[in-house]
Amino acid sequence: MIHPTAVVDPSARLMPGVSVGAYSVIGPEVEIGEGTWVGPHVVINGPTRMGRENRIYQFSSIGEQAQDKKYSGERTWLEIGDRNVIREYCTLNRGTAQDAGVTRVGDDNWLMAYVHIAHDCVVGSGTVFANGASLAGHVRVEDYAILGGFALIYQFCRVGAYSLCAFGSHVRKDVPPFVVVAGQPAEPHGLNTEGMRRRKVPQDTIAALRQAYKVLYRDGLTLEDARVQLAEFASATPDVARLLEFLQGESRHGIVR
Repeated sequence: MIHPTAVVDPSARLMPGVSVGAYSVIGPEVEIGEGTWVGPHVVINGPTRMGRENRIYQFSSIGEQAQDKKYSGERTWLEIGDRNVIREYCTLNRGTAQDAGVTRVGDDNWLMAYVHIAHDCVVGSGTVFANGASLAGHVRVEDYAILGGFALIYQFCRVGAYSLCAFGSHVRKDVPPFVVVAGQPAEPHGLNTEGMRRRKVPQDTIAALRQAYKVLYRDGLTLEDARVQLAEFASATPDVARLLEFLQGESRHGIVR
């Protein structure tokens, strides 16, 4: 399952069913889970741990050192879950000692060509990153978020679950769950109702989230007053509670508003 022209370091651990294509390089301290396919001309450096049934396409660079001037060779990691699709020319970097020391990507994510995930980012599961979408360092992207082509996320920002960053968006503040943002800089443009329907979110939940969006963006309230109003009906709808929890979380830049 390993092409004769591939170079695999003796310390790398490849589980049964792993395939490595022509001219790919697997470095030391790399672990690749069962059934993963590594295409031709891929470079994977360690320490990197990767789960099962991932597909990594040609010319991707996985587990390289952080592109951060503060990085000076500390031992840091990249962790990737199961069943991710990583298309051509994607770059995923390891963490830095200034953060938790690890970059994490969950399960079932779809990263299209030229996606960049920088050091210390945490990406959940079920996300979609269209061509050229890029995360600066220390970004958090929650489950089922969608980044359109060439969407750019500033360092230390948070992108909430089920949200949508439209193509070419420049995101410099946190994007709350379920919200659509677009523009340069990004501004709110309603709820990602189509994304929620595709994930079979119930209609009554979507209706409650519409009410929450109105409180947050249409009623002219301060963020603090909006939190108070959302707390009054968050207990009845878990996804509204999830939105409220996000708004109460630690933020470097505030939310898109």
